[in-house]
Amino acid sequence: MSKPTQPDSSLTLRLKSLALETLMKIKNITVCCLIAVLALPVLGAVAGMPAGFSVQLVSTFDYPGSGNSTLPQKISDSGDIVGSYIDSSGVTRGFIRVRNGTFSAPLVDPNDTGGLTEGRGINNSRVVCGDYLDEASGNFHGYFLRGSRFFNHNVPGSSWTIFLGLNNAGNFCGSDIPGSGVQSAFISLDGIITEFTVPEAIYSLAYQINSSNQACGYFGDVNGVVHGYFRDSDGTIHDPIDPAGSTGTVILGNNDSNWMVGRYSDSGGLTHGLLFIPPNKYITYDYPGSTFTSLNGINEQGQIVGRYQDSSGIGHGIIAQVVRTAADQSTQGVTPQRQSSQAGPLPSRSQVVEPAF
Repeated sequence: MSKPTQPDSSLTLRLKSLALETLMKIKNITVCCLIAVLALPVLGAVAGMPAGFSVQLVSTFDYPGSGNSTLPQKISDSGDIVGSYIDSSGVTRGFIRVRNGTFSAPLVDPNDTGGLTEGRGINNSRVVCGDYLDEASGNFHGYFLRGSRFFNHNVPGSSWTIFLGLNNAGNFCGSDIPGSGVQSAFISLDGIITEFTVPEAIYSLAYQINSSNQACGYFGDVNGVVHGYFRDSDGTIHDPIDPAGSTGTVILGNNDSNWMVGRYSDSGGLTHGLLFIPPNKYITYDYPGSTFTSLNGINEQGQIVGRYQDSSGIGHGIIAQVVRTAADQSTQGVTPQRQSSQAGPLPSRSQVVEPAF
C-alpha cells in the first residue's frame, strides 16, 4: 500500500531554491535548445517520412585513470552526465562529466565508510543525487550534492535508502526498505514521500522521474525475473515492459516525453540496450562487438548515455542519439497494462536487492 511521509521542510526548501536559481539560465538557453531540437532528426517531423526510430552512437568516454570501469547513469537536458566508476582496487566513486567533456574530481560522500559512493541522478541545476555505503551496518543511504556540499538524507523510518533520479523541480525517486520489510520504490513530490510496490513484485525500484512526475524503473517477480514498469503522475502503474525474447528487463531512465531506456537479456546470454516508446515500440541497440550494452539515461533532446562492456568486463561510457529513420526498426514486445498500486498483502522480503548499474 502506498505510504505518504510528511515533508522534510528544510530539504524541500533547499531543493526548490536550487531549482529556482537556474530558472533564468534555462530560459536563456531555451532558444538555443529549440534550434538544436529542430535540427535533430528525432524531433523534427518530416512530411511523408515513416515514424521510425533508431539509436545511433555519437561517442565513447572513460573516467580518467588506468583500469577504471566507467558506469554512466543519467544525462540532463543541458548535456551534463552523472555516473560512477570502479577503480582497479574495487573502490567506487561518483563523477560528473560536464557537457564540454571535462570531468569532476571523484565524488565521495563524507560518511562513506565502505569505499562506495555512487552518482545516480542529475538535473539542469547540476544538483546530483546518489547513495553511499555505511560499511558497519551494510546499509545504503542517500545524498544530494550541490557544488561541493553534500546533504545526506534518508526516507524517514527506513534503514536502507538509495536515491536514483531527480527532476528539474527538485522532486526525486529511488528505493528503500520501510517498516514492512519489503524493498519498495518511492517518489518525493514537494517533499512528501510516497512509497509503492508494483503489484505482485517482491521488490521495486524507481529509477527516474520526469517533469510530469512520471516515474519508471523495474521490479522482480516471484520467480526472480526482472521486468520494467512506469508509473503515471496519478499513481497508475503500467507493466510489464518486456521486449520479445527477453529473459529479464530493467528500465533505468525516462525523459519528459516519457521515452524510456534500459537493457534486457536474452536466452543466449547477451545483454542489449533498449529504447522503449509507449505504448509498445521497442528499439534495440548493441554497441559494435560487445555482448553487453546498457542505455541508462535519456534527455528531452533524445541524447542517451549508457555503457558497454569490453571482452575483459571493463565498462566504457557511450553517448548516443535517437534519430528518425526511413523504415521502422522497432521490434515486438509486450504492451504494458494499467495496474493500480500494490493491492492486498505485501510479499515477504527474502533479501535486499542492490540496484543495477
